[in-house]
Amino acid sequence: MSDPATPHKKGYRATRHDTAAWKLFLVYDIFMMFIIIVNLVCLCANAFLISNFAAWFFDQIHLTSVLTYYKTDLHPWVIKTESWFITFLVFELLIRWLISIIHKHHRRWFFFPFIHWYEVLAIIPYLRFLRLIRAAIIGYRLHELGYQVIPESIKNKILFYYNVVMEELSDRVVITVIDGIRHELNTSSSHKKIIHNLVDHHRDLFAKAVAELLQESLATELKVQQRYIADNVGEIVKKAIEDTPQLTQLLRLIPIAGSMIENQIQSIGQHLGENITLGLIEPLTQGTVQQPNAIYHLVSEKVSNLNIENQTLEELVESAVYESLESLRKQVKIKQWQLVLDKNDQAKE
Repeated sequence: MSDPATPHKKGYRATRHDTAAWKLFLVYDIFMMFIIIVNLVCLCANAFLISNFAAWFFDQIHLTSVLTYYKTDLHPWVIKTESWFITFLVFELLIRWLISIIHKHHRRWFFFPFIHWYEVLAIIPYLRFLRLIRAAIIGYRLHELGYQVIPESIKNKILFYYNVVMEELSDRVVITVIDGIRHELNTSSSHKKIIHNLVDHHRDLFAKAVAELLQESLATELKVQQRYIADNVGEIVKKAIEDTPQLTQLLRLIPIAGSMIENQIQSIGQHLGENITLGLIEPLTQGTVQQPNAIYHLVSEKVSNLNIENQTLEELVESAVYESLESLRKQVKIKQWQLVLDKNDQAKE
């Protein structure tokens, strides 16, 4: 049953765990979990004992009298107690529904049977196994409250096998979807349009990524190498002036001051090359990864708006799509539960 709650506000209910009503509900939950488990154990035992296999088995161990006693004296009581238990579940469900209406546990009075659908269906004899869901929910709630209902080792095993089942189911679904996409791309005449739409849909994101990469890598490296590049350009300009024979010959015609003027021109050219290089590099080093500068924005927009109506580029995009699907398929096929088993086995060794 639901925990008793204090008056709610804006649809939320605060539950106090120190009240007598809450403790009463806690005892009731434990009682319900116990009788559900006992009921299901009795029904499973009854199903076995009235089966043909049980008749053969007891005949083999020469205890047919015990089986006969069960069928004549105990089996009718099992059927009768099951009828009583179903009647109890019906009244118990109706009472809890009435309590939920009085305390407004749900937004609408008729939500209760839909939220507790497994309890409604569990009343039907052929769907008795759904009673396990309620027992499991009660056990989980008690576990959340700090009560160790299920031993840790058993709980871990249950969670492990639950994860195995869910992983196998999800893997089959994902692999089927991936194979369907690949088949559609291979057989459909419109697969190029699909790929183009995929590229067009991600152009803005691609432009943003390119701008951030340029800012993070190119701008950072330019800032580090800025002085080195400027010095090299200055040396190149100086070397170019030295290797200009017409200028050297002209300056040598000037007596005495010719060589001095030549040195000054080389020095000026070197500094001019350095300053021009620094001036060209400086705008490329500005900005941050979060806000790349305007130049990188412009470059990224031009790159992202490239026309992919090109055979080589189309093949590149198709190859990237197919390899992405194959990589995803390989990753999905990896059995995580097997890795957990291997890890546990290694830990035991």
